[in-house]
Amino acid sequence: MNAALLDKPRIRQSFGAASRTYDRAAALQRRSASDLMRPIEEAGIRGTVLDLGCGTGNLTGLLLAVPIPPKTVIALDIAPAMLDAARAKLGRPLNADSTVTYICADAERLPFADACLDGVYSNLALQWCDRLDRVLTDLKRIMKPGSPLIFSTFGPQTLKELKRAWAKVDDLPHVNDFHTRQELLGLLQTTGFSACRIRQFVHTPRYANVADLMRELKAIGAHNAHLARPKNLTGKARMQAMYGAYERHRVEGSLPATFEILQVSARA
Repeated sequence: MNAALLDKPRIRQSFGAASRTYDRAAALQRRSASDLMRPIEEAGIRGTVLDLGCGTGNLTGLLLAVPIPPKTVIALDIAPAMLDAARAKLGRPLNADSTVTYICADAERLPFADACLDGVYSNLALQWCDRLDRVLTDLKRIMKPGSPLIFSTFGPQTLKELKRAWAKVDDLPHVNDFHTRQELLGLLQTTGFSACRIRQFVHTPRYANVADLMRELKAIGAHNAHLARPKNLTGKARMQAMYGAYERHRVEGSLPATFEILQVSARA
């Protein structure tokens, strides 16, 4: 994302409002968290680690459930209601030697000392940052040398059908933009990370109609967060026009929605 393109108060409000419906709708997010555990375990989990943008704690719970869990998992999120949901769901760690610390903060303003973390992990959260280069620079600062950074984020193919449908209606930004694989590699290398690797996964769930897709996006808090988004409620006629344009993608009785997930691993 370019600087000052995202509405952070709206992001905080949207995810806070979605804290009660998130887990019922977030099948893709749960799968992505599970997929992240393979590279995380291969890299080794120890000491104090950060789950950045923890949401309702899906990845946090997986980190605590490994045979030899880290000493401390810091679960950080911008939305207080998400942290409340994570705390209620996870309870006390099964391993008495592990602890969970919950912190409400913005990923772009991390409240940590230099070289204090043994690993940073994040599942489908960093796409909500305006300046990923600054986030990566700060992560490099707070991570111990050689420690693993492993995260997933959405790629530019995500919701391409929805973006194309809206493009038939107007030229306003209705769908968020996402970094390409090449852009991510460049940012990682520029900010001093090494051993950078990116794997791509494409998921294409299907929906009976566009309304079902829109309800799911709302349930997980994934609203359009552009500052340049339409300020007024989208008119019924324009929504119907978008629905009609999306229908051109219908195949065998259902509508696809593409989600491109880029799984990133690097060393500080």
